[in-house]
Amino acid sequence: MKSLLLSATDIQGGAARAAYRLHQGLQAIGVDSQMLVQYKYSDDKTVIAPTITGQGLAKMRPVIDALPKKFYPQRQKTPFALRWLPDRTIPKIAQLQPDIINIHWIGEAFVQVETIAKLKQPVVLTLHDMWALTGGCLYSGECDRYTDACGKCPQLGSTQEWDLSRWVWQRKAKAWQNCNLTIVALSSWLANCAGASSLFQNRRIELIPNGIDTYKYRPLNQQVAREFLGLPQDKHLVLFGSLRATDNPRKGFHLLQLALQDLSQSGWQDKLELVVFGASEPENPPELGFPAHYLGQLNDDLSLAILYSAADVFVLPSTQENLANTVMEAISCGTPSVAFNIGGMPDMIEHQHNGYLAQPYSVEDLAQGIAWVLENQQRHQKLSYRAREKVEQEFTLAIQARRYVSLFTEILEGKS
Repeated sequence: MKSLLLSATDIQGGAARAAYRLHQGLQAIGVDSQMLVQYKYSDDKTVIAPTITGQGLAKMRPVIDALPKKFYPQRQKTPFALRWLPDRTIPKIAQLQPDIINIHWIGEAFVQVETIAKLKQPVVLTLHDMWALTGGCLYSGECDRYTDACGKCPQLGSTQEWDLSRWVWQRKAKAWQNCNLTIVALSSWLANCAGASSLFQNRRIELIPNGIDTYKYRPLNQQVAREFLGLPQDKHLVLFGSLRATDNPRKGFHLLQLALQDLSQSGWQDKLELVVFGASEPENPPELGFPAHYLGQLNDDLSLAILYSAADVFVLPSTQENLANTVMEAISCGTPSVAFNIGGMPDMIEHQHNGYLAQPYSVEDLAQGIAWVLENQQRHQKLSYRAREKVEQEFTLAIQARRYVSLFTEILEGKS
C-alpha cells in the first residue's frame, strides 16, 4: 500500500504538525507513506514540495484566493477560506502514483475544492476543523447554517441568502457528490457535526483521533525544566498557549484573563504566575492579577515538552475546538489540563480524573477548575499520572497509524 498525505505545510501549524506526525507513524509501522505539501519546513526526504521559487510564488496564492472577501467589509476577523484558485496538484500526484490519498489541512489556497473530485484514487478526508462542512468558515460559532446550504453568513456580515458562503457550499456539493470520499473526524464532537452537515450526512464517517509521539512528549523533571526556561521555582505556573494565542478570540484568552482576576482576589495572589507561548508580550500587557511570562513562538517538540513539564496546569479556554494538539501535548507530558466542556475537550480531559472540564464559558468555574487542580499536591500527582496514562492508552502514534491502515486497507479492498 502506498499512501499520500496532502497538507499545505509539514511541521508549521497545529493541523499540519498532526498530519506530519501521522506520516511518521505510518512509516514507523512499515507503510510506504509520502507527504505532498505547498511549503516544506523539515528536511524529510519523504515530504515533497515545489522548488524554492515555486514555494515563493505559492505565497501569493492565499492573497489572491481571499480577494472575493473584499466585497464583505463587515466581515469578522475570523479565518474564512474559499479555495477557488486552480492548482497543479493532479500532475504531481500522478508522478507519485499513490494507492490512496489522505487529505489533511489544505489551507493557504493549496488545493482547489474542485481538484478533490478529479482525484482518481480513493480519498480519505481528515477533518482538523469545520471548513469541509461549511461555506468557508473554519469554525461556525453559534451558526448552524452549514446543516442546510449556508448563506446569510454571520462571519461575512451578510444578510443575503446567496452570498459567498452559499457559493463555496454549492461548489463543494457539486464537486464532491460523486467522489469516492471517506470522512475521518478527530473528535466525537466533529463526527457529530459532520453527520449533521448537508454535505456529509450520507457519507461514511470514522472517528480516529490524532496520535502523539509519547517519547518526545513525556514528563520531564519540573525543576530542571523551569531552570532551563528561567521560570520561578517557588510558584504554581499556569500555562496557556496556541498559535496566535492572545489575539484569536476563539482561544479564549479574554476568558482566562477574567478567571485569573477572580483567582487573584481569592487567596492565590502570591502563589501563581502565568506563562504564555504562541505570543510575545504586548506593548500594553493586560491586567491579569499575576505576573506573566511571554515566551513567543515555540515550534520544536523539545522546547514544548520542556515547557509543558515546567507547568503545573495547562489551560485552554477555547470557545470552540476540535481535538486541540496543545491539550494532548500537555497531558502526554503529565500536565493536567483545564478547559471548557466543549468540542473535542471531553475526548481528552476526563473531568476530575486527569483534569477539569468547566461549564462552558463560565469564568467562575474556569477559575475554580484551576484552583481545584492546584490546591492539593497529592491530588495533583494523581491527575498527572492519569493524564499520561490516558495518552498511552488512547493517543499514541502507533494506535492512530494502525487505525488508518485498517481504514485504508478496507477502502482499497472495496469494503467501504
